[in-house]
Amino acid sequence: MTETTFEEEEYTSQITMPVVGRILGLLRPYWLRTLGFLVAIGITAWMDSYFTYLNKGIIDQGIVRHDVHALYRLALLYGIVQLGQAVAVFFFIYLADTLAERINYDLRRLTFNHLQELSLSYYVRQSVGRLIARVTSDSQKVADLITWGFVDTVWAIFNIATATIYMLIINWKLALIVFAMVPVLVYAAVEFRKRILAEFRRARRMNAQITGAYNETIMGVHVVKALNREDQNLDEFQGLTRGMYEASYRAAWLSALFLPAVQFVAALVLAVIVWYGGLQAVGGALTVGGIQAFVAYVTMMLWPVQDLARVFSELQRAIAAGERIFTLLDTEPEIQDRPDAFPAETLLGTIEFDHVSFWYEPRKPVIRDFSLTVHAGETIAIVGPTGGGKTTLVNLLCRFYEPREGVIRINGRDYREYTLESLHRRLGIVLQTPHLFSGTIRENIRYGRLEASDEEVEEAARVAGAHEFIMRLERGYDTEVGEGGILLSTGQKQLISLARAVLAQPEIFVMDEATSSVDTLTEALIQRGMEALLEGRTSFIIAHRLSTIRRADRIVVLKDGQIVEMGTHAELLRLRGHYYRLYTRQFKAERARAYGGLGALA
Repeated sequence: MTETTFEEEEYTSQITMPVVGRILGLLRPYWLRTLGFLVAIGITAWMDSYFTYLNKGIIDQGIVRHDVHALYRLALLYGIVQLGQAVAVFFFIYLADTLAERINYDLRRLTFNHLQELSLSYYVRQSVGRLIARVTSDSQKVADLITWGFVDTVWAIFNIATATIYMLIINWKLALIVFAMVPVLVYAAVEFRKRILAEFRRARRMNAQITGAYNETIMGVHVVKALNREDQNLDEFQGLTRGMYEASYRAAWLSALFLPAVQFVAALVLAVIVWYGGLQAVGGALTVGGIQAFVAYVTMMLWPVQDLARVFSELQRAIAAGERIFTLLDTEPEIQDRPDAFPAETLLGTIEFDHVSFWYEPRKPVIRDFSLTVHAGETIAIVGPTGGGKTTLVNLLCRFYEPREGVIRINGRDYREYTLESLHRRLGIVLQTPHLFSGTIRENIRYGRLEASDEEVEEAARVAGAHEFIMRLERGYDTEVGEGGILLSTGQKQLISLARAVLAQPEIFVMDEATSSVDTLTEALIQRGMEALLEGRTSFIIAHRLSTIRRADRIVVLKDGQIVEMGTHAELLRLRGHYYRLYTRQFKAERARAYGGLGALA
């Protein structure tokens, strides 16, 4: 496990109303539910305050004055209000839960859909673990903020507001003393918020790195064990978890410190209420029930503040998570359709690379002033040393990237005039490392053309040379391949990947070193399937094994992003140049391996 070099955004700005407004904007499609949710909370909070006011009446009229009829009437009213509050509580809990699920669903759908639209370059800069964290845990935290965080906030506001109204009704002078504590609590909340938010943002960054480390270690477990890297990985992982623990610890310490501060201010206010309220009661300006109500209302105002302090850490985590999700959603794909782009009717025409240059980093060109004209139905093989720009060239052709300089034309038009969907729909790609999705073999082949029938799927497998091995499996085409195709060999996965490309019926076919990781027998099967697939199609083949490209119409030798040789297999051998040296070196290596194998058998 090595130190990651992926980009990670910093979140150091203070919370602004646009951020909060954007989070709350997720409720817009559910405004009716939200309104009902607010009404239910408002009724519940008002009833909490009204209970205290009823208690005042019970004490002053029923107990102090010994008015049995008043006591009976107030007790009956108390029971009715209690029943009404139970109904209101049911509705706001139900609405909060359903809103949370809907918001979580919307966020995951939005982020997943947006990930499909982002360009390949974005994934080069991001780790899988961080992206998964945003789609799953970050979405959940934002949903919790909008609903249950919203519940705590609205509940606190309504409780404080209703308690304020009733305190003013009972004794406005004593109420002013209570109000004096509000600025102190607000100031403390603001100061603590700044520090807690910074620590939780740091903890979120560390959590994303930990998720990435989990993903890389699990995906690369074979390499880890083969190289005996368990101890080193553990040390590095402990460093990450230690950083997250320290940031979370500091945030927890600050959150815990906030509670005693609130309680200290409240204790002072209660002491003043008991003292001043007692003087008012002696003078007849305040009743015993009034003093009890004031103490209850101060506690009622204190509990929402304490509750907000309790959930303060969750709110900060959710806000930081919201920032991360919005950063993802605001990321524009580098490769987009032009406003005037139109669908390509066909790609079966001339493909022209006109002085194309490309670089990933400034002043480090990978493709340099590359020019090549490919005619319809022609097979072009691209060979050359590692790092020469072969894969980058086909990525440019597939428009996963676009030229920094120059232009690529298809059918005489700049291919950026075509929509991405129509371009990619007519491309067939088989990569060096095939990827299969969890599911059956049939489902993975059908991924090439979702509306294909079972007969078409099996015919594509026959053309690709995969049908025989599939039928030898116990469940045939209904065999589960496992995550990433882990239940199949590399050769079997490659044959299925080829069958998927056959089923797609592409007009342009790209094969990126698809035979470099398979055995000789599987290579022969792939070559046989390729012959059927290449017929009548424009094809680009990157080959590690030069024996697979002898029949190509032209072979392009690429070095440092430029064409150094081009011709047929026979022509390039006669030149005795770069291709000749590559071919003879590989031929000698294969012959040495063959004789070495025979020697071992002897």
